[in-house]
Amino acid sequence: MPQFTTTPVVSKIECNAALQALSDAIYAIGGKWKLRIILALSEGHNRFNDIQRNIEGISARVLSNELKDMEMNGFISRTVHPGSPAIVSYGLTEYSGTLDNVIRALIEWGMMHRMNIKNGMRETAPLSS
Repeated sequence: MPQFTTTPVVSKIECNAALQALSDAIYAIGGKWKLRIILALSEGHNRFNDIQRNIEGISARVLSNELKDMEMNGFISRTVHPGSPAIVSYGLTEYSGTLDNVIRALIEWGMMHRMNIKNGMRETAPLSS
């Protein structure tokens, strides 16, 4: 049986800080669309309609809200180009690069998890300390 291997949290304050950090991370990149938007932008889809066409099932309203949220969190930049009509483009920021290892780890874990579920190898016993 696998052992729970994370480092134990020493105090309640550290535990609360760790939980807050985890909650902040999940808020910043969680949900159905944020990582898909990052992928679309990394593939060069930088205008609103291009992004929406590239992400199956996302509505214009949801995409607009997600883009605003991601801009607020510093993951994307929004540029309004002069002209009539004005053209708006989006791009990944340098800060979004800090997600590279996180995204890779999530992909690896997701692939492993999918295989475990597919093979019926779900762990049902409680973890021991």
